Amino acid sequence: MTMDYSAGFGSDSEPVIDVGERRGAARYTSLIRAAKLVSAHGEFICVIRDVSSTGISLRTFHALPDETTLGLELQNGESYELVETRREGREASYRFDRPVTVERLIHESWNFPKRQLRLNIEIPLTLSSLTASGDAKTVNLSQQGARVECDAAFAIDQSLRVVSTSFPETRAKVRWRKDANYGLVFEDTFSLREFALMAASVQCPALLEDVSDAA
Repeated sequence: MTMDYSAGFGSDSEPVIDVGERRGAARYTSLIRAAKLVSAHGEFICVIRDVSSTGISLRTFHALPDETTLGLELQNGESYELVETRREGREASYRFDRPVTVERLIHESWNFPKRQLRLNIEIPLTLSSLTASGDAKTVNLSQQGARVECDAAFAIDQSLRVVSTSFPETRAKVRWRKDANYGLVFEDTFSLREFALMAASVQCPALLEDVSDAA
């Protein structure tokens, strides 16, 4: 796993209006930010390409879920309902179910500290230290770590070996513990593409049928 993040809009995110925009809302371009699509098949990583008050354009790292109505969740937890208007390969355009404030979406009004995008997916794991080991499962997962449930006892700041059939073996450190729940920080982090493909392989492998090695 390697480090690769697509987490922020470009600093040059300005509205670009042409003749065609007289028919609709001003569209903001050069917008690159990871977000989460929520469908009946699961939760998937996407990248926001551009947005206006009435609609948004997205790209995924694999085939798009086949539903025409999806949920979009930002890193700060704000969510929007989307209805598909166009699709071409891994890119699609959607309209919001109601007009949004573009500036709020672009800059994300943070009610909570900024955090990595988390997917609520369950993946079986084995956690082990020099003195203990146990079966575990993820409660949620990000590029940098996971919240897991495990009956084995580990200490805060303890280094663990993490083994799963869904992603390469890595090491992690325990950041917090509450009952059988642990917060882990991975030593090797996912690139955004690795994270997206792993999530699709766990939840809906059919979305990977046309994926090549190219980004």
